[in-house]
Amino acid sequence: MMSRVIFDIETVGKDFESLDRATQEYLLRYAETEDEKTEVKDRLSFYPQTSEIVTIGLLNPDTHKGSVFFQTTGDPLLPFEEDNIRYETGIEKEIIEKFWNVIKGYDQFITFNGRGFDCPFILIRSAVHKIKPTKDLMPSRYNDSHIDLLDHLTFFGASRRRFSLDMWCRTFGIKSPKESGITGYEVKDLFKAGRYIDIAKYCVGDLKATKELLHYWENYIRFSP
Repeated sequence: MMSRVIFDIETVGKDFESLDRATQEYLLRYAETEDEKTEVKDRLSFYPQTSEIVTIGLLNPDTHKGSVFFQTTGDPLLPFEEDNIRYETGIEKEIIEKFWNVIKGYDQFITFNGRGFDCPFILIRSAVHKIKPTKDLMPSRYNDSHIDLLDHLTFFGASRRRFSLDMWCRTFGIKSPKESGITGYEVKDLFKAGRYIDIAKYCVGDLKATKELLHYWENYIRFSP
């Protein structure tokens, strides 16, 4: 049987004021109103040039075991395990290295919007730290070594509306990670507040929701003669 793993990341944008003036001007070049400027500043977490990965989670959908590697701003926490998930801390470079070390042992990986967000982000942040990939995260869109469920559930763009993971969970009655009261937009504030484990567990919620969504896609949507 093909070995496979689901992965997901959480990111935190830098404080806008900490960016150099040229970068600030570049980012604000089309923002005219104060609302537009605020929106630009609020979206720094979406770009690897202006943010860091603070959490990377991996989950084997067949063994239900996984790992979460996450940043803290204080002393590293001792590794611990909860519900078959191993939690480990480190700086960004260390958690990215841990990710590449784990994923190299799998034949297939599953994401939700991984091609559009997680994979490019990991690759760019890896390059920042001069870390070489151990796996091709961006194979051909139609290559089954990477199952991006957002791609497959929109039938590679045939269905034009791209719904969020939360909306897909609601469609199929899957427990959404948003039910924890946390959304991706709040990760930066949680990180500033020192709630690192809460972010890690939110990431686990995304992994588990993606696992359940994979079940629906494999059993009820994908054609299998």
